[in-house]
Amino acid sequence: MKLGTISPPKGAVKKRKRLGSGVGSGQGKTSGKGHKGQRSRSGSKIKPWFEGGQMPLQRRLPKIGFNNPNKVVFQPVNLDDIARKGLTGKITPEALRAAGLIRSTKRPIKLLGRGEITEALQVQVHAASTSASDKIVKAGGTVEIIVEKPAE
Repeated sequence: MKLGTISPPKGAVKKRKRLGSGVGSGQGKTSGKGHKGQRSRSGSKIKPWFEGGQMPLQRRLPKIGFNNPNKVVFQPVNLDDIARKGLTGKITPEALRAAGLIRSTKRPIKLLGRGEITEALQVQVHAASTSASDKIVKAGGTVEIIVEKPAE
């Protein structure tokens, strides 16, 4: 076998459609573009979202909602998550990050009260729900609220 003798398999190569090659070709005269109209003209380019001059969809729909630029998005941490990871003693944002309970120490953390806690913990977070702080205090621990705003 030589490189020059290799040919593609039968049916793999199709002849090019020869547009405008006479009336008998089946694609003569208007070359399959129909008569007149915007799409029959040379250089015609219509963007996919163009609706022919009709009021476009993005302008027909009402403007809704509001994005508050000052919204604070907390990273939630539940008491059962802390118990599951076996964290004890002083719990700081860095300890929560090391345990894999939060993604970043730069975003504020909120302690939530799902689950039970048996050990006395000293927790430092940016916010805590009433139920979470009550459960920690009942177990003999403390909840310290970090006041400084984390870096964005």
